[in-house]
Amino acid sequence: MHYCYILYSKTLDRYYIGSTSQTPEERLQKHLANHSGFTGKVKDWEIVYSESFSSKEEAGRRERQIKSWKSKTMIQKLILSNR
Repeated sequence: MHYCYILYSKTLDRYYIGSTSQTPEERLQKHLANHSGFTGKVKDWEIVYSESFSSKEEAGRRERQIKSWKSKTMIQKLILSNR
């Protein structure tokens, strides 16, 4: 399985969109670990959305689609529609 996921940081009031072959929970642990990337700035990231796909290409395509929106409002609507 491959996943597209969205993380949210209350501190930054920002979303992070990614895709992975790990479970979103496993990937979150790497985001919370000490590193110099964007998500390394704060330690309050939480998974607010995820979708599973059968291929890496599909998960990557969905990640790029969500990122192309460039709209916090559309991302929030996606998250709310999944609850």
